[in-house]
Amino acid sequence: MPPVRPMLAALVRELPREPGLCYEPKWDGFRCIVFRDGDDLELGSRNDRPLTRYFPELVALLADALPRRCVVDGEIVVVGEAGLDFDALQQRLHPAESRVRTLAAETPAGFVAFDLLALGDEDLTGEPFSRRRARLADILDTAQARVHLTPLTGDADVAEDWFTRFEGAGFDGVMVKAGDEPYRQDKRTMRKVKHERTADCVVAGFRWHKDGEGVGSLLLGLHDEANTLHHVGVASSFTAARRRELAAELEPLRSGALDGHPWRDWADPAAQAAHGGRMPGGQSRWSAGKDLSWEPLRIERVAEVRYEHLQAGRFRHGGRLVRFRPDRDPASCTYAQLEQVPPAELTALFDEATPA
Repeated sequence: MPPVRPMLAALVRELPREPGLCYEPKWDGFRCIVFRDGDDLELGSRNDRPLTRYFPELVALLADALPRRCVVDGEIVVVGEAGLDFDALQQRLHPAESRVRTLAAETPAGFVAFDLLALGDEDLTGEPFSRRRARLADILDTAQARVHLTPLTGDADVAEDWFTRFEGAGFDGVMVKAGDEPYRQDKRTMRKVKHERTADCVVAGFRWHKDGEGVGSLLLGLHDEANTLHHVGVASSFTAARRRELAAELEPLRSGALDGHPWRDWADPAAQAAHGGRMPGGQSRWSAGKDLSWEPLRIERVAEVRYEHLQAGRFRHGGRLVRFRPDRDPASCTYAQLEQVPPAELTALFDEATPA
């Protein structure tokens, strides 16, 4: 019975190549544990928040694809023309039921299953992953539209190829699991390898840390072809000591920062619309209740930032500061420097999957 805390993964920089490992694509969606008990079916998020009301089309779909009593771990995804569409997936979390129903018809979600935690009266969490996976393959009806069993391989070379070739379809990277591992709730015993790149960005402002101990995040910008500076995300996750250091380093750039600052009118709805919403401080249903106040800085400093990938013109999951670049001119920080990943076909990944 809910709640069940999903097993988690620790980030590693290189793909492990140890005996007995299994490799899966890392899907870019909402982690979801499905609880089926007869006619009752619930979709639970990794934070114990119910997702059922937001994906009514999945309830009916999974009722046909799963046995009457089971618990399955997986990912809710939306597949668009260019691959996995996380933006469309986020739009599904709408407070209005009428809008949820409309989006369910316009952008129906799918489910990718990758682990079986219970079947009938059996608690399978103590069983090795290889056995749970085999039983999942037996009970999941993938003939149902938009229901998938995640590809799996025991060949590290195949996983390395997936990591490279299918990023264009929206994959985050590769998950690594030990074949003999039990399901450990809320423990980072799996491993994940994710795509990472760096970009030189304008440091256009910052937000104070919530505890008042210095800088919480740097506000980053990139110029488009028309030389408009767009807000592309933040760099954060600083230690307490580094937060205080950054506050001292950036203090000289605060004087007169609003004079001619490209984001000085960020709170104005017309200005937000003119910039496509890519400015700091814009309120939305995702940011309701959060303090989005920020401190502008003169447009003089450039930071090299590590990021995973770009989505709708912004960094997905935020960025990490690598170093400041006093040798770079802020005007040279443009979208053109970012690597363009060619699209890939999702069907090719399923066709090429091999048994572990």
